[in-house]
Amino acid sequence: MKQDDGELDGLVRNRLRALRVAQGWSLDALAARAGISPSTLSRIETGQRRLALDQLVTLARALDTSLDQLVETSTEDVVGNPVHDAVRQTMRWTVRGDPDITVVRQRMVDSPPADPGRLRAHPGREWLVVLSGAAILLLGNRRLRVETNQSAEFPTMLPHAIGTAGGPTEILGIFDRDARRGHQGRDEPRPAR
Repeated sequence: MKQDDGELDGLVRNRLRALRVAQGWSLDALAARAGISPSTLSRIETGQRRLALDQLVTLARALDTSLDQLVETSTEDVVGNPVHDAVRQTMRWTVRGDPDITVVRQRMVDSPPADPGRLRAHPGREWLVVLSGAAILLLGNRRLRVETNQSAEFPTMLPHAIGTAGGPTEILGIFDRDARRGHQGRDEPRPAR
């Protein structure tokens, strides 16, 4: 999708106003943070003043964002499809905005391993939420029960494993690049019964 200058101009103005309103800031509050007058900010937001690069950089900083994010126009490929892994019973998505992040949905039917030697440790961080059922997270020498809608986040250098707490469980996990690498090539879990 190619945008002309008028469309980009309007998008940036709308984005500035939306970010200001989302922060709960008045024109006066954002103007003070950016070091410009409220009337100048009002004219920028309403299109009565030309957008100047130096003011956009200042406003981006005041809104705790970047110039790149203010002018981003890519809306293509908004909808993504998962990669299915039938053996592991997972669906995996890569986050386009940050390819180092992977999101995985997994259905589990097995309990966590009884043998502490089967716990894995590797660089990275993981975050997971239980979508249905309950999971047991073995983390170092701790055994944690994670219920539906609860989440867990941990450094993966701690030996860890996850399994069900007595019935099918679905989890959604987010892995950074290192955590994703640590899970590639591990023993294949048994398929669901």
